[in-house]
Amino acid sequence: MTYRTPMSAPEISEEDIGLVVEVLRSGTLSLGPYLDRFESAFAGYIGARYAVAVSSGTAALHLCLLASGIGPGDEVITSPFSFVSSANCILHAGAAPVFADIDEDSLNLDPVRAAEAVTDKTRAILPIHVFGQPADMTAIMALAADRGLTVIEDACEAIGAEHRGVKVGRFGKAGVFSFYANKQMTTGEGAVITTEDAAFATLLRSLRNQGRDEGGAWLSHPRLGYNYRMTEMSAALGVSQISRIEAILARRAAVAKRYREELAGVEGAALISPVEGTTRLSWFAAAIRLADGIHRDRVIAALDAAGVPSRAYFSPLHLEPVYRARGYGPGDFPVTERVAASTLALPFHSNMADSDIALVCEALARALRRS
Repeated sequence: MTYRTPMSAPEISEEDIGLVVEVLRSGTLSLGPYLDRFESAFAGYIGARYAVAVSSGTAALHLCLLASGIGPGDEVITSPFSFVSSANCILHAGAAPVFADIDEDSLNLDPVRAAEAVTDKTRAILPIHVFGQPADMTAIMALAADRGLTVIEDACEAIGAEHRGVKVGRFGKAGVFSFYANKQMTTGEGAVITTEDAAFATLLRSLRNQGRDEGGAWLSHPRLGYNYRMTEMSAALGVSQISRIEAILARRAAVAKRYREELAGVEGAALISPVEGTTRLSWFAAAIRLADGIHRDRVIAALDAAGVPSRAYFSPLHLEPVYRARGYGPGDFPVTERVAASTLALPFHSNMADSDIALVCEALARALRRS
């Protein structure tokens, strides 16, 4: 069989296209009315008082750390099982990332291990809601309150996810959601920071716009800032996408349900599942765990030969060269290393046909038998 399917695909409607074209025709391509509309709509969806849109998830995380006063000499505890930007943003702020191992069921930061990693230099915890599965925010917030730490949620993969009935992005000082083209909703590139703190939101808006104050002169820069603005085209796309986010999430959940049904007959592979405390998993990816003894890279190669793309999600961050240079190495976080060696993502998007899911799972079953 030769089969070709995309790893992911954005859901773009005619309304999306129409709003972007409207912006292009308006001549206002940055800091326009759609930015305000998107921020207001997004804050309303999450249930946050404020939302600040920026150019990327990395930029958002960086600004959250800076606005929290985190810098050289400080430590931030985070997970080594994530996309690299969640740790790199700590380095961008001049602070030191301190990894703690993950829980094998949720694949998220283990609160017990996080507590063990706290030192007198620790200023913040940065949990990641991996694959749209909320971290244990009850335990993490309790730890933060006990030790006087700031919590910044990396919810880049988790829009709409809920921990014990509360949407992620509402627990910490700030929540960060990103909208790259493979995410549940997209603005092309871009992200939103949610917060309940008015002064924090005002500072974020200044930092994203070269350090200018709102209402101040265009060439007045009271503080060091960055060009982290979201374009008006991206904001317009965001306005359209957030208006139907629940329908998008429902379609993705239906695709995940179909995957689970097809994988029930496939020996050696299991789709991730909601854990205790997760009242809603927001489906970012069809991530599966392989049984012990199965060589993941051989499975990936066999799928590729059948025309089915797949990805190793994620490589352990502590084994990346930049973090090995900081003293980390193999064996430091055994759960992360074991999970990383046995996890891969299958093709997944909101409009994936049942027949495509069946073909992917048939190819996976053959690949598993060979490996």
